[in-house]
Amino acid sequence: MTRLLIMGPPGAGKGTQAELVAKRFAVPAVSTGDIFRSNIADETSLGQQVKGYLDSGRYVPDELTNEVVRDRLSQADVADGFLLDGYPRTLAQVDFLDKVLAEQGHELDHVIVLNVDVDEVVKRLHQRAVQEGRTDDSPEVIRERQEVYLEQTSPLIAVYRDRGLVFEVDGLGSVEEVQQRVADAIEQPPQPH
Repeated sequence: MTRLLIMGPPGAGKGTQAELVAKRFAVPAVSTGDIFRSNIADETSLGQQVKGYLDSGRYVPDELTNEVVRDRLSQADVADGFLLDGYPRTLAQVDFLDKVLAEQGHELDHVIVLNVDVDEVVKRLHQRAVQEGRTDDSPEVIRERQEVYLEQTSPLIAVYRDRGLVFEVDGLGSVEEVQQRVADAIEQPPQPH
């Protein structure tokens, strides 16, 4: 059984690594973005509520995001493990996730944090924006997103680090190199806390 959480700043390749790692460890990748899109496509009541927020350009509130995640983590395919991507994003969501997992008699096994050099990511994302003809991703905007990510996730990472669950992985290199580093980290036992 493997219950994982992957975190990393925009441009770190988190989504790519989440898919590869989930496949390698034979657990579903659970992305809040994918859950939102699936519920919207299936026209569930949760999906209709989420769509209302997204259509108006607003963030989906914690309460609704939590219920979407609770619903997904109650499904049979995640009974033996999962890899969470994009959740939790707040300390309140960390508490909620703890509660949901405790109700199921589980807890997280590992929290993988992809670390990247900010200057390298800014360069990479700006090059991609230029190639795609997007002018909204200036180096300043990309750098601001990196800072917001660090500001928002530092408290979450601190909580998981205190529990001995955080494994920091160098997120730069080829997809295969990073995947191997992530797999090696997951195969380490959690640190005592």
